[in-house]
Amino acid sequence: MKLTYKIFLICLVNLQIQIEAQNSTKTNTIYTHQDSLRGTITPERIWWDLTYYELDITVQPESKTIFGKNTIQYKVLDKYNRIQIDLQPPMTITKAIQEGQELYIEQDGNAHFIHLKKEQLKNTIEHIDVYFEGKPKVAVRAPWDGGFSWDKDENGTDFVATSCQGLGASVWWPNKDHMYDEVDSMKIHVTVPKHLTAVANGRLTNIATTKEQSRFTWQVTNPINNYGVNVNIGDYVNFSDTYEGEKGILDMDYYVLKHHLEKAKKQFLDAPKMIEAFEYWFGPYPFCEDSFKLVEVPYLGMEHQSSITYGNQFKNGYLGQDLSGTGWGLKFDFIIVHEGGHEWFANNITNKDIADMWIHEGFTAYSENLFLDYHYGKEASAAYVIGTRKRIKNDRPIIGDYNVNASGSADMYYKGANMIHMLRQLTKDDEKWRQILRKMNSKFYHQTVTTQQIETFLSKEVGLKLNPFFNQYLRDVRIPVLEYSIENNVLFYRWNNVVDGFDMPIEIVSKSETQWLYPTENWQTTTVDFSKITIDKDYYISTKNLNK
Repeated sequence: MKLTYKIFLICLVNLQIQIEAQNSTKTNTIYTHQDSLRGTITPERIWWDLTYYELDITVQPESKTIFGKNTIQYKVLDKYNRIQIDLQPPMTITKAIQEGQELYIEQDGNAHFIHLKKEQLKNTIEHIDVYFEGKPKVAVRAPWDGGFSWDKDENGTDFVATSCQGLGASVWWPNKDHMYDEVDSMKIHVTVPKHLTAVANGRLTNIATTKEQSRFTWQVTNPINNYGVNVNIGDYVNFSDTYEGEKGILDMDYYVLKHHLEKAKKQFLDAPKMIEAFEYWFGPYPFCEDSFKLVEVPYLGMEHQSSITYGNQFKNGYLGQDLSGTGWGLKFDFIIVHEGGHEWFANNITNKDIADMWIHEGFTAYSENLFLDYHYGKEASAAYVIGTRKRIKNDRPIIGDYNVNASGSADMYYKGANMIHMLRQLTKDDEKWRQILRKMNSKFYHQTVTTQQIETFLSKEVGLKLNPFFNQYLRDVRIPVLEYSIENNVLFYRWNNVVDGFDMPIEIVSKSETQWLYPTENWQTTTVDFSKITIDKDYYISTKNLNK
C-alpha cells in the first residue's frame, strides 16, 4: 500500500476516534439547587468581604459533639440586608446576633440566610456572632470524604481530627464557605478535656485550664482558606526546631503522640529538606509569621495551612509504597513533601472555584519531582514524574464544572504534574523555569486565582501561545499522537488526536543528537539523514510510526 493512501485511511479512522473521544468527555451530571448555593458567588455572598474570624469551639470526644460560636467580621461592599452563612446538617445554627439583637435565620439546606436589622453602610466594618452545635459528620475515609475523625490511639486515649477539602469547612463550623473569599486572619479557641492537647493553625498564644478542661488559643495572621482551618486533638508531645529561610528564621513545630516521639524525630528530618527544596524552586515559605507545623493525625494527611497533618506511619513513600514504581518515591516521605508543597500551591495560591483544583494538585504533585531534582538531580526527578503516568486514567477532563462545587478528574494530580513537566521542557532553560515558578508565587502571593489567570501568566512567561496546550491537557481526555514516517531521507510528521490549533514543539533524538520539531495538525516534511528517531520521554504523548 502506498504511503499517501495509507495516511488517508489512517486519517479517516482517527477522525472517528476523535469524535468518540470528544463525546466521551461530556458528563451527564445533574446538579442540584444545593450545589449551586454551595458553589456560586450568590447575591448574599458578594456584597461583603471577609476580614476576620474568631472561632471558639468546644469538642466533647465522649459524646462526639461540638458546640461554639464564630464571630464573623466583614467589610460592607454594597448595601444589602441578607447574609449567607453555610453550615451542613446535622450541625445546626442555634442563633445569630448582631449588636445585641437576635436575628431571623432562613435556612435552605446547607445555606442559612440571616436577615440583618442594622443598615449595612458601604465601607463600614461589621460583625455577627453565629452560635452552633451538633454531632458533625463523621469522616468514614478521611481525608477524602471530610468531617470529624473520632479515634483512639494505641493507649486508648482520644485521638481526634478534622478534614474537609471539597465537602467544605461548613461540615463542622459556620462560615462563608466559598473559595473566592479568604479571611484575612483569624483566632481559633479550642476547648477539650484537660488531659488532651488541641492543635490548630498559626501560633499557640494561650492555654487556659480549669479543673476539667483546657482551652487552647491559636492565632493566624495570614489569609487562610476555609478548608485549611483544622483542629487536631490528642495526647500530644511537642518538639521544635528552626530553619534559616529566605525571609528569616522559620519556627518549625512538631506535634506527635507521646509514644511516637523517637520515630517522629527521625522521620520528620524530611521537613526542613522539603522547605529547603521548595524555597529554592518556589520562593520564600509563604507563612513564616504563622510558623510551620507538622501534626500527627489518625488519617493519611492534609495540607492545612501552617498545620500540615501527618498520618503516613513514619514511612518513606506513600504508606511505604513508591507511586512512581521507579524506586525514587522511596527516597522521601510522601506526606511531608506533598502536603508541604501545598503551602505554596493551595494555601499561598488558591483556586477561586473548586473546578480549578488542578492548580492545587497538579503543581503540588509536580513538586514531588522537584524535591527529587533538588536533592538527587534532574534525571531522578524526570524518572519519577514519568513513572507516575501509569496512574493516569484519562477518564474525564481535569477541569470540573464551575459554580457547583465540582472538581474534575483525579488526573489533576499526575496528568497535571506531567503537563507542568512538559512546560519546563518548552521553556528550554531550567533557570528561567525556576524563576517563572518563583515569580508565580510572588505575583499571586496570598491570592485566589482562576485557571485563566494561571494560563495567561505561564503563556507570557514561557513565551508561547499555550491556549491549545492547556485545552488539550486540562479540558480534553485525548493523548496527542505524533504521527511520522521516513521515506527517501524525508521525515513526514504531524499531530493527531488533538484539539484545534494544537502545535506543541517536541524534541526528538536521532544519532544521539537532540533536535526540535514544530508539528501542527497538518503534515510537514523535513530532509533528514537518519532512518530512526526516538521521542524525548519528557513529553506525555503517544507516537505512531507509519512505516510499520
